[in-house]
Amino acid sequence: MAQWDLLFSGATVFDGEGTPGRVEDVAVNSGVIVARGLNLPHDAAKKVIDAKGKWLLPGMLDIHTHLDLEVEVAPALDEVVRHGTTTVLVGNCSLGTCFGAQESEGQEPIVDCFTRVENIPKAVLRTCAKKMTWDNPEDYLAHFDTLNLGPNIAAFVPHSMLRIEVMGLEASISRAPTEVELQKMEAILEGAMKLGYLGLSTDGLPFHYLSNDPHTEKRIPTQFASFNELRRLLKVVRKYDRVWQTTPIIENHLKALFYFTLTSGRLFGKPLKTSALSAMEMTAAPKSAKLFLGVAKLLNSKLLDGRLHFQALGTNFRVWSDGIVSPLFEELSSTAELIALEYDDYEGRQRLMWNVEWVARFRKEWRHGRTGDDFASWKARRGLPDSLVIREPEKLIFDGAPCADWDGESFAQVMSRAQLFKSGDRSCARSDSEREAFDKIDIELRDDADFVLHMLRTYDKSFRFYADVANAENRSTLAFLLHENTLPGFNDSGAHITNMAFFDSNLMSLKLAKEQGEDVVAKVVKRLTKDPADIFGLDAGSLVLGARADMVLINPDALDNWQSDETRELVYRDIFEHEQMVNRPDGIVDTVYIAGEMVWDGVHGATDVLGKKPLGKYLRSADADVICEQTEAAA
Repeated sequence: MAQWDLLFSGATVFDGEGTPGRVEDVAVNSGVIVARGLNLPHDAAKKVIDAKGKWLLPGMLDIHTHLDLEVEVAPALDEVVRHGTTTVLVGNCSLGTCFGAQESEGQEPIVDCFTRVENIPKAVLRTCAKKMTWDNPEDYLAHFDTLNLGPNIAAFVPHSMLRIEVMGLEASISRAPTEVELQKMEAILEGAMKLGYLGLSTDGLPFHYLSNDPHTEKRIPTQFASFNELRRLLKVVRKYDRVWQTTPIIENHLKALFYFTLTSGRLFGKPLKTSALSAMEMTAAPKSAKLFLGVAKLLNSKLLDGRLHFQALGTNFRVWSDGIVSPLFEELSSTAELIALEYDDYEGRQRLMWNVEWVARFRKEWRHGRTGDDFASWKARRGLPDSLVIREPEKLIFDGAPCADWDGESFAQVMSRAQLFKSGDRSCARSDSEREAFDKIDIELRDDADFVLHMLRTYDKSFRFYADVANAENRSTLAFLLHENTLPGFNDSGAHITNMAFFDSNLMSLKLAKEQGEDVVAKVVKRLTKDPADIFGLDAGSLVLGARADMVLINPDALDNWQSDETRELVYRDIFEHEQMVNRPDGIVDTVYIAGEMVWDGVHGATDVLGKKPLGKYLRSADADVICEQTEAAA
């Protein structure tokens, strides 16, 4: 009689512990790993999987997602599962849904906070918000028991939503909390820690704005908190040895450093695990990551006894724009004003773009640091720009242009021909389509600011282009992934749905590691599995005996010729009734298993069980169950 449900035979096993891969068999029964070794008996298993030549890894973690909304309408989360991800973290960047929709007096906090920060259309957000039946962190966790979850899930308490819950949206962006309100926030946060929440998430990026009138010029609530408020809330997180997830206050480096000192055990009595964004080789500021990592080295030293790491993206940071609609262009006041208008407000955008004052401001911002004759340009040439927005026309590439001839070309290339055309050389147009497009240009093209202005006025959001904002050609990506003060993350899965698709970041990390040999593969697997599981206190990321059988089988040869940019695409997804950027490489992921059940087949796609029955579960951070038991006993 068979004693095992599954037997993986002859796999090269990377078990997440950092040890070199070794060929062995792995047996699974009742969703748990029960045996490992050489030549395990095939007749003891109901099903034997020939895994020769393949890598068997623990299911990987995605520690920075915004799948809070998608999990409510499509709990299978197949776009992450297909990449071998079996555990996702939500509630990042101060935004989340653990308090429900929080709608009152006509306010829509979910819509207000998520729309511009995460570039998710309002209609999509409202569809997701309708699914929310809970109004507190405890019921939020309980509701996962009613979903047919694909991957496991764990959540932060999002600071913006916590402030809204206690103060209301209007007050959370207009005044400081009273002592009573601050005590209530502390109490709610402590209750969440006892329930097993990961910690607290905050945000400091200066271009994260609310989306609904009359607050479109206001930043999200977390950014109105004082240092004292954060210190008090993080004291609760520190008490339970949980994690502070944050983005730095990049507009004020000294203030950012001051806030990061909250990680210090020397200054605050006990180290605070801190997961910050991000360590990448920025195109506009290539040395900025070294500055961040230098800060981490200082704060983590014996002198200050901190626990700060920066999340490192495992692929190149390529971002698409629909016209001007992109998270990048929130950084410029002129383009942020365009984005703040309702998505369908074509007339409003046109009025703004023909406003003389706005045009002057747009031109000034677009050319800032690029004129070559001022201090801003001097700083930009040395990798210290005032803005990280990519505006150089040679770095902006059409991909969904109004003229098909332009796709794959830079703004600079097209603009050069357009200038020749407008000067009288009509022969430079390469097709009737291009000639027709050039004939529409009704302004003088003095520079690329004029060219972009023409494109926006003429085509609004109906043209697409991209820029490699960071990790271009993945020159430094692997080094950042392996750095002692980083952790793979910042995938932003589920956010910016038409702008980026980094679902594949873990797979690209494996590809980069494979290029350096299997010893490096073992290190990277640990970084993608056991390391984050340990830091966030989660029962995941391991193939030790007794571990839950969340696993992925990889075809390593398929990594060799794969280029992630070639598999990023814009598709229509029925669950959103909207297009979304996805990344769907073929052949790399052979199969994915959650709790011992195959949920993804690299040939046939999702299996019959994915989304049809509960597979993953809500993972409580370490010791939460013990704390709950102690609390109940004391009561």
